[in-house]
Amino acid sequence: MLKEVEHWLSTRSWSMTDRPLHKILAAKHRTGQSVSVVLPALNEEATVGEIVAIIRHDLMQQVPLVDEIVVVDSGSTDRTSEVAAAAGARVVHRDDILPRIPAVPGKGEVLWRSLLVTSGDIVAFVDADLKEFSSDFVTGIVGPLLTDPGVDLVKAMYDRPLGGAAGQGGRVTEMMARPLLNMHWPQLAGFVQPLGGEYAARRSLLEQLPFPVGYGIELGMLVDALHLVGLDALAQVDVGVRKHRHQDGQALGRMAAQIYRTAQLRLARGHLIRPSLTQFERGPDGFEPRTYSVDTEERPPMADITEYQSRKVA
Repeated sequence: MLKEVEHWLSTRSWSMTDRPLHKILAAKHRTGQSVSVVLPALNEEATVGEIVAIIRHDLMQQVPLVDEIVVVDSGSTDRTSEVAAAAGARVVHRDDILPRIPAVPGKGEVLWRSLLVTSGDIVAFVDADLKEFSSDFVTGIVGPLLTDPGVDLVKAMYDRPLGGAAGQGGRVTEMMARPLLNMHWPQLAGFVQPLGGEYAARRSLLEQLPFPVGYGIELGMLVDALHLVGLDALAQVDVGVRKHRHQDGQALGRMAAQIYRTAQLRLARGHLIRPSLTQFERGPDGFEPRTYSVDTEERPPMADITEYQSRKVA
């Protein structure tokens, strides 16, 4: 491990207990910064309501830490929108945001568009499929941004159990993202959960970043933030244990391929790589190939979008 990363781990890697809630609230009052929480959601009616309700109760009604909770629905066919709204979130549908640019499927697409419908100086992203959710996830990632002006982006780190086995979650992280980061961006090797969906950043940073529209968003954001603001402006906070819905192996394969493609675009190599993935499913005549495109569009920095510029002027 690089000496720089060893130093970073000792100075920019914290526990949520390092910043008690009263200190975070005092910093928010002192600095006057506002906080938005965004939940990207696709068919998450089973979990999204409880997450919204806990954040609203703990961090809006009990203490004034969060200023708005926005659920961006990316085309759910279940009751995700109704459940989220009933729990107290403002629900916005992906296709209603920036309609002049047709939306494409993908988590990164939703996060990019969320910048247009939120107003917080700090934006915290939380996945909508978490189980046994605690508001510590939010206070943990928001705290350093409110208390330390030198920090621009904070990732949550946690244990990820799989099927009751501790530490076995995060399969794409271990098999794809971590090797990529260690080999090509070793300054980022200290992140425990580089692909984790719980992180917060200053709007002033987010609006300058391109957003891969799919599953490459987390790796792409880390790499681009490193180049834009440097390692010392990035941090991570231990928030305990993360439990969520796990995807099957083929879905993970498509996710890994998108992440690799995102990394590849950033490596700026001169040779052409075919951005597709063939997987196999057993059919009546044996194994049958299924080929998926894993090419990924990217949205430009939000600061370049006319509608966003107009909103800031207004």
